[in-house]
Amino acid sequence: MNLNLLTPLNQLGYGIVGLNILKELVRQGHDVACFPLGRMDVSEEDKTLINPALERTSSFDREASSLRLWHQFDMAQHVGKRLHCGLPIFELNKFTSREKHHLASLDKLFVSSKWAKKVIEESEIRTETIISPFGVDRTIFNELGNKALNKTIFLNVGKWEVRKGHDILIKAFNQAFDVNDPVELWMMPTNHFLSLEQSKYWENLYKKSKLGEKIKFIDRVSTQLDVANLMKQADCGVFPSRAEGWNLELLEMMSCGKAVISTHYSGPTEFMTLENSYGVKIKELEAAYDSIWFNGQGEWAKLTQETINEISEHMKKVHELKENGKLTLNKSGIETAKEFSWKKTVEIITQHLK
Repeated sequence: MNLNLLTPLNQLGYGIVGLNILKELVRQGHDVACFPLGRMDVSEEDKTLINPALERTSSFDREASSLRLWHQFDMAQHVGKRLHCGLPIFELNKFTSREKHHLASLDKLFVSSKWAKKVIEESEIRTETIISPFGVDRTIFNELGNKALNKTIFLNVGKWEVRKGHDILIKAFNQAFDVNDPVELWMMPTNHFLSLEQSKYWENLYKKSKLGEKIKFIDRVSTQLDVANLMKQADCGVFPSRAEGWNLELLEMMSCGKAVISTHYSGPTEFMTLENSYGVKIKELEAAYDSIWFNGQGEWAKLTQETINEISEHMKKVHELKENGKLTLNKSGIETAKEFSWKKTVEIITQHLK
């Protein structure tokens, strides 16, 4: 199949999804012309694999379909005369008039979850919408080489953001433990879109808290292998998000066989179960507002003191299991991860573009 793919190729969320989809398209033998959106940041190994697709932009098939992996408010630009399709990753349950217009202009729309498809349908967008769940690369994120440190390590990977629940994660951690407990919270929260002052605010919120000395900040790493190596040192991933389009890191932690704690709402409901995760109940929604990216145009999960209590109890449970030598491999998480592969993602997409 010939396809014109427009996508970021970097180490951010959209870029990681785009890179994995492109790599799988190439592996499956499709003739892809890839038009990178923004600055490309990939490893030399990946660049070697995808280079033919990058070079094909000078001789792209103008009669082929176009798939644009980008934000829902910017879906207009495509390459090729056939189907114009979009793959947005959105977190809120309502769209602006601009977003609706761009989504409705597409011939087909791919989303990662049943939750996302429901949002499209309830917004009365008539574009044909296909669920194509994202995957995890089990050659990188797996249980091989897991390490057990002499402390219980909780890990959060995700850029500083109110949406990510970073304002309540620190409260839950401080509530769960005291200074004598052998625990640490590792944070990889670098957000290049924030000012120095904004980043300092978040760091101080953590470092100046009761357990500030038990918190470790980790700079953004350069490859997915580096991310996996970090996850393999942790005992539990903690993701108290108000809303997620998918949450790659949550599924990746499961794939490494690690315990995970996460709010049970939005994109992650596609793969979270009672067996593979410590789910945190969401009882109501509220206007999505953080004064930076979200200004009340939609809703997300309302996180309350009850939410903090639940996260805190889950963290204490994981630590207790670790202390008693009973924190075992998350086999249900591994089995779930095996069901969500990039191979399946691409097979669904190509099936609907033929």
